[in-house]
Amino acid sequence: MRLDFENAYADVISFDCGTEVKEYHAMIHVAESRLPYAKQLEAVINAYHALLSKWPDTQAVFKRYFLSDAANQADEVIVADVTDCAKSIIQQAPLDGTKIALWVYLMSNVQTSLTKSGLYQVSHGEFRHLYNASAHNLAANSEYQMRLLFNEYIMQLAEEGCTLSENCIRTWLFVNDIDLNYGGVVRARNQVFFTQGLTVHTHFIASTGIGGRQQDPNVLSQMDNYAIAGIRPEQIHYLYAPTHLNRTSDYGVSFERGTYIDYADRRHVFISGTASINNKGEIMFPKDVEKQTHRIWENVEALLKEADCTYDNVVEMVVYLRDVADYEVVRALYEERFPDKPFVIVNAPVCRPGWLVEMECMALKAVNNPDLPMF
Repeated sequence: MRLDFENAYADVISFDCGTEVKEYHAMIHVAESRLPYAKQLEAVINAYHALLSKWPDTQAVFKRYFLSDAANQADEVIVADVTDCAKSIIQQAPLDGTKIALWVYLMSNVQTSLTKSGLYQVSHGEFRHLYNASAHNLAANSEYQMRLLFNEYIMQLAEEGCTLSENCIRTWLFVNDIDLNYGGVVRARNQVFFTQGLTVHTHFIASTGIGGRQQDPNVLSQMDNYAIAGIRPEQIHYLYAPTHLNRTSDYGVSFERGTYIDYADRRHVFISGTASINNKGEIMFPKDVEKQTHRIWENVEALLKEADCTYDNVVEMVVYLRDVADYEVVRALYEERFPDKPFVIVNAPVCRPGWLVEMECMALKAVNNPDLPMF
């Protein structure tokens, strides 16, 4: 559904499977691109509070702010938004000509808190959902920064009685000047994962590795994470779609194409950043953004199918474009196929220059698994 506010609007999908926790995904957009940044930020924050007023039993569990100029804008977001949840702030300019957009994930009937480890905790039933956002440091290069980020995160998880291999479900890796610095990020992740028992013979973690800049230009790697304390191994399933995609380890990287988590009442599906690729690891339709977009949809559809889902179950989408000149073409494609889905299209180069567009998404589905615990 689309909700209109003063100088902003939100595309929202709600998920209610009849049990205690309802979930909402909203993409909040500025409606008037000519407004100065302070007014655009105010419009987004006011729209967010209007959503909370509409659903007073809900609270934010995760937010991501997409900014056009983090160096000049991030500080104002931090001051304006004092919500007690994980807040990801990244320079990935919204390509509708505005300066800011917001993806917010809301839940009802949960308890939130900041743990001693520094992770944001969302509690319900026997699970603690642990979010981490905007983690960064100032080590010498992207490889050292990413290694330190993972090492710190592993220690945070240990404080919560968790491990990277057993509890981490999703990561986002934002790389400043990705064409230059992605190699270091990959090396660091591969090395850390190996030490933590994450290999091609065990499993990796669903992830998006994408261009993105923090407000400090010396930050070359920024990371967001999601883990679940209390999760059982039998609840976690990995998605491969071998008819359409190869294993990422075939070309030297280490992440899963997708992961789904089953509870008694619902299924959460996390689709990693997905590009126009075939099951041999080759770029499909070089230099043709329209055909690449259609191939992405086909690849994601194949991953969703493995989780017994379709695009009907998708609740949010983030679309990344290398070339801003491709925006109108891609926007028209998405608006035609997904007129009722919350999505945002941002400027963020993909990790391989030949990929012009990439997409990630999350899907939710009601299920009945009486042998598993409730969400």
